[in-house]
Amino acid sequence: MSEILFQYERVNPTSWAYLSSLLTLALFFKFGRPLCLRNLDLLLIVLLAPGLLCIEQGLRGQASDLVARVGYVWLLSVNALLLVRTLLDSSMVRRPLLEPNLTPGGLTFLAVSLLAFLTANIVTGRPGQTDLYAVQRAEHLSHREASELEGNTLATHGPGFTFLFLLPHISTRALTAEVPVAAAGEGPAPIVQADNPANVLTARTVAVLCQGLIVAGILLIARRHFDQSTLGLAAATLYLLLPYTALWSGNVTHTLPAALLVGAVLAYRRPMLSGALIGLGCGAIYYPFALLPLWVAFYWRRGLMRFSVGVALTLSLVVASLVFTSSDASMFVAHLQQMLGLRLPTMERLSGVWAFWNGWYRVPILVAFFGLSFGFAFWPAQKNLGTLISGSAALMLGVQFWHAHSGGLALAWYLPLLLLMVFRPNLEDRVATAVVASSRWDTPPA
Repeated sequence: MSEILFQYERVNPTSWAYLSSLLTLALFFKFGRPLCLRNLDLLLIVLLAPGLLCIEQGLRGQASDLVARVGYVWLLSVNALLLVRTLLDSSMVRRPLLEPNLTPGGLTFLAVSLLAFLTANIVTGRPGQTDLYAVQRAEHLSHREASELEGNTLATHGPGFTFLFLLPHISTRALTAEVPVAAAGEGPAPIVQADNPANVLTARTVAVLCQGLIVAGILLIARRHFDQSTLGLAAATLYLLLPYTALWSGNVTHTLPAALLVGAVLAYRRPMLSGALIGLGCGAIYYPFALLPLWVAFYWRRGLMRFSVGVALTLSLVVASLVFTSSDASMFVAHLQQMLGLRLPTMERLSGVWAFWNGWYRVPILVAFFGLSFGFAFWPAQKNLGTLISGSAALMLGVQFWHAHSGGLALAWYLPLLLLMVFRPNLEDRVATAVVASSRWDTPPA
């Protein structure tokens, strides 16, 4: 960044946490109504910062394991309070319009400035191992190599980004030094190292695009579905202000699913497109499978067939990509099982908070989570756009409690939806029968 701005030094994460928290309260806290729900939401969001800082210090080796453990416990505790808040949101009918304390022009200037600095930090920063993880896996799979990284993935993680990162990697290859490729008959190409320029450029490119798509999606949702552009500006500005966004902005395994989910909400009036985006998220990182009961129930009276076709088509595309990226039939079957979650919960080689806790405690949490997921098929009985936003945020929040490797750290999976929930108006009239155009595939309601 100092190459762009003379003698610029990146703000220390702890300092940024203090500054952004104060700026968040100054911009959005309603000082004339101190007991309103908006203020409680802001305080809960600000309280994420201490846990994130403890975890960040632990990951960098600048603090002991005890500090990191306290950070994970703190973060999960705040996530638990946010989960309760999202579950109660559907019952809160009164949604008074509480505009930010800054004019729309000032919010726009601040949001553009924050996005520019965020982009510059991604472009000039050096990606870490976790930032490059998905790109490295795509590189191995493009050579049909059953690498050690791939073996570890099948033993521990979800499906990764097998399909989504192949095309970005190909598109950015031309901008870097040519990667050696084995000639015909000379055996497989060598495994690309972590610091390969193509891998780094791919990670940076996708991270910047995803952050831009998240912000653009929030703005468009507020403009098209909330009929209040200022609310979108407020939610986008708050997202860019958060210490989490500054610390993990380059982690594509966090931001890419977030961009897909925001896009699905934006396109909710087009069931097939929403289904395609959710299906792509399911195939890329299988946790959005938990959203299907909620979204199916929303489209039950109109748009169900189109939504189902969209999910099925993209899942079929991801499965087809496994055929061309698996080294043999056994690897294809292992990939398919991993993508669909057809295996018992992992209890070994866990990280995050589960590196400190017994992995068997995940079992009752998983049972409760699946109950919550299927429960959204029946509750609430009348589902609208507000229910879609809060319910999706609740389910992706619930993932944080049992995800074997983030320990509640993948906040981008729910933060954009949570912020839309915080700032949204009353959306009870945005039901499928009113906003989704009818088609010959829809059966008349009984």
